[in-house]
Amino acid sequence: MKQYSISILATALLLGMTMSFKNEGQPMYKTSTGQISFYSETPMENIEASSSTMISAINPSNKNIACVVLMTSFKFKNGLMQEHFNEKYVESDKYPKATYSGIINETIDYTKPGTYPVTSKGTLTIHGVAQPRTINGTLTIDATKKVNLTSTFDVKLVDHKIEVPQIVFNKIAEVIQVKLNANYTLQ
Repeated sequence: MKQYSISILATALLLGMTMSFKNEGQPMYKTSTGQISFYSETPMENIEASSSTMISAINPSNKNIACVVLMTSFKFKNGLMQEHFNEKYVESDKYPKATYSGIINETIDYTKPGTYPVTSKGTLTIHGVAQPRTINGTLTIDATKKVNLTSTFDVKLVDHKIEVPQIVFNKIAEVIQVKLNANYTLQ
C-alpha cells in the first residue's frame, strides 16, 4: 500500500510540476528516471545512497528547470542507515520530497548538439527548508536531440535544519556531496 501511495505522489508531483511552468504548445524535456546520489565522508564512516526515480523537466523556451525526488526512494547499502535517514534525519513522513526549481542562466540552442556548461539560480528545498541556490552543471545535447544534465554540488545539513544527534556526529559529514545525472527526452 505504501509503494502505491508513493507512485501516486510521484505522478501528482510530475503533473503539478509540468503544469506550473509549461507554456501552452511548447515542448519540454522530461525524465522520470533521473539518477541522484549523495555521499558523506568522515574518518569514522562513509555514507552513500542513490535514487533512480528523480522526476525533472526543462522548459527550453523560458529556461525553467524543476526536479523532485522522494526521500524514501534513496537506497543505502545498509538497511539500518536507510531507516535512520528517513526516520531521524530527513523525517520523510513529514517532508516526503526534496525539490529544486530554478532558471537556467545561459541561453542554449537545443537544436545544436554539443556540451554546454550551465548555471541555474533557484530554490532547493530539503527537510521543508527552502534555500536560494546557484547550481552549476553540464548540459549535453546529442545528435538525436536527447539531453543529459550532470551536476555535483554540496548541501550543508545546517542550511536545511537537519539535526545530527551528538552520539553519531562523527559519523555524518556536515556537508553532503550530491551528484545528479539525468537523461531527458523531448515531450
